[in-house]
Order: sequence, then C-alpha cells, then structure tokens
Amino acid sequence: MSRLVRPETYRARQLRAASTEAERALWHLLRGRRLAGLKFRRQQPLGPFIVDFFCTEAGLVVEADGPIHLARALEDRARDAWRDASGFQVLRFRNEDILQRPRGVLRCIVRPAKDRLRRLRNPLPLDDERE
Repeated sequence: MSRLVRPETYRARQLRAASTEAERALWHLLRGRRLAGLKFRRQQPLGPFIVDFFCTEAGLVVEADGPIHLARALEDRARDAWRDASGFQVLRFRNEDILQRPRGVLRCIVRPAKDRLRRLRNPLPLDDERE
C-alpha cells in the first residue's frame, strides 16, 4: 500500500540529503535533544516554506546562511516577516560562524529558546484578567 506524501515533504527530504557542511555540523549539535533537551527538526516544512531547523515547543526557527543568502536577502526578509507574523522567532547564523564558533552559536540559540519556553509556559494574564 503506497502512502501519499505532500510535495513539501519530498523537497525537505531532498534538502536533507544535500545539506551543507554547516547544516550537518549544526544538526550534529542539535539532534537528539542535545541542546538543553530541546527537540529540533531539520529541513522542516513550515507554512509555505521549509526551514533549516525548527524547535516546535519554543516556536524557534534556526537558519544556516551560506553565500547564496547574500543574493537572496530580500527573499529572506519576506520569509522572516511571514514567520514573525506567525509567532515564530527566527535566528540566522552564517555558515562560517557555525563551523568556527559552534559553542557561541549554541549559546545564541539556547537563550532565546529558553526565554520563549518560559513565556509560553507562564504567559502574562490579559489586561482584563488583572483587574
């Protein structure tokens, strides 16, 4: 029995197979809840886009940007605007930073992830609930 797979799933599989060196290095550090127990998925369809890494519980998108992103800066801003409007936080890192300063990159990921988790688990009451 064959199972129907959405086109974005096929595309995500292709992107996983063609990962850059920086994406592979970052995935090695994020996979299996290695970073503060956070679950990340790679090449994850998210709305009309596929993101490099996504932590569902924190609503956090992590993008590894290589040289192609210099030429696609306008596209990236539009994608980030959609993600921001959808309530996701986007973090972008240059491939060089991922490869040369992985600990610094991980620190830059874990802080906002923990902050977002804290806010999601303990949201502020609405104005009318405070009265």
